[in-house]
Amino acid sequence: MQRKNFLSAIFVGLLTIFLIVPSVSRAADGTGELIIFHTNDMHCRIINTDDDGKSIGLAEISAAVKAVKKKNPDTLWFDAGDTFHGMPRINISKGENLAPLLNLAGVDGFAPGNHDFNYGSDQLEKLAKKLKFPILSANVVRRDTSERVFTPSKIFNLPNGIRVGVFGMTTPETFYSTASKNVASINFLNPVETAREMVEELRPKCDVLICVMHMGVNQSSEFTSERIAEEVGGIDLIVDGHSHTELHEGLTVGDTLIVQTGCYEHYLGQAKILLEDHKIISKQAKLLSAADVKKIAPKPDSRVLKSVLNVERSSQKYFSQVVAHSDRALTSSRFIVRREESELGNLVADAFKWKANADIAICNGGGLRADLPAGAVTRGDILAIFPFGNKLVKLEIDGKNIRAMLEHSVFAYPEAFGGFMDVSGITFTFNPDKLVGHRVENIFINGAPLDENKIYTLATTDFTASGGDGYEMLKDLKRLEEFDGADEVLGEYLNKVGMKNIELGRIKNLHELPLPSEYSSEEVKKAA
Repeated sequence: MQRKNFLSAIFVGLLTIFLIVPSVSRAADGTGELIIFHTNDMHCRIINTDDDGKSIGLAEISAAVKAVKKKNPDTLWFDAGDTFHGMPRINISKGENLAPLLNLAGVDGFAPGNHDFNYGSDQLEKLAKKLKFPILSANVVRRDTSERVFTPSKIFNLPNGIRVGVFGMTTPETFYSTASKNVASINFLNPVETAREMVEELRPKCDVLICVMHMGVNQSSEFTSERIAEEVGGIDLIVDGHSHTELHEGLTVGDTLIVQTGCYEHYLGQAKILLEDHKIISKQAKLLSAADVKKIAPKPDSRVLKSVLNVERSSQKYFSQVVAHSDRALTSSRFIVRREESELGNLVADAFKWKANADIAICNGGGLRADLPAGAVTRGDILAIFPFGNKLVKLEIDGKNIRAMLEHSVFAYPEAFGGFMDVSGITFTFNPDKLVGHRVENIFINGAPLDENKIYTLATTDFTASGGDGYEMLKDLKRLEEFDGADEVLGEYLNKVGMKNIELGRIKNLHELPLPSEYSSEEVKKAA
């Protein structure tokens, strides 16, 4: 009897194996739906109250991604950079308190953006060692040896037999969109040439080839995701960042689908790629709102949420200290401060000029990262405006370089350009109908016409003074003095001087133009 039961058990076991094996084979034949979630330019917005409640929240995104992964294990989450820098709660640890949060959240891969180098390339390498997922960048190399600094690529072999090759790239604009000292030991290879090399290496090994890049679609940039898609065949999906562009259904260039969520976790990106027998049948993309994310996962990821709130609580006491008073709220909308004169920029430029006792001062729109609230202003409020830790410096500059500086400020218009300058002690007009380099006219310095042979003093941040945002004409100027950080200067100015005479009128645009078509969201239209 026992022998009979034993033989029956063996028969049942063999029958079970016989039935299971074909189903595994069918499930691993490279047929199924690949889901790619993507984020970019979070700039440390990790709580759903960030950015006036527009941010979805890291715990909420994590819950949604994990819920989908549970149903379909052929699901990946990639982040396209500018993630580790941007909010004081993370900046104070140089990104180190964000690393465990991203590990808990379940990110699968990350391409570094220009602002991820704001703590220096050595610190970013240190952060890479703390992450459970790879930092991917094939075009970042050591300046002395040309060796790659980060992992160039990774191949994911997914349960349905789908092979996904992923490589990363970082914009060469990092040379001038972070402080030069931060990238002194590294170099950025040509993205088009690098992409061709990676496609040649990875394409034969995978069914789907993805590039996670921090490149953007701004037409003022030399290298864009569109250009790479046009000049390099064989990339199925580009997960992009840098330009803060909302591509609600993606952008198709040739056979490449480009996706980007905008910024600050306002959306979670989702791309779906359908495959049959290892061949791509279709691709589609959409952006998920906070409401969409909540439908997928009604509750946030509890472990991530607990860790996020711990980070917030540990920094709250320091950041909640009131350090100044503001008469009224001033906006930092990127589509204002990066395209036209702003009252916030005027206030900051005035503070720089006052503190340095300089003839003139400039403030780059890309350096203003949060609104100034009305009433009590906390340390956290000011640090959110100036998250980059830049110091104020005083330079000597001649009139010719002032003209060149102002021409560079408006060269990208009507594009949004982080190097667009608000000014103090200067008035000028510019005509965007004229050729780049010949747009600026009627320059006055403290009421007197610009003398191109005269030496003036200029106050600005050490970022701009070192050539940031492409201000090459400032790199080798004589430095006269260095002051406190930009945040401390603004706080002191608000307390001692206030918000006098910051109304618009210093820069006159002779022909205002609409935003380019790639900026088409309702939020952008409202800001413009």
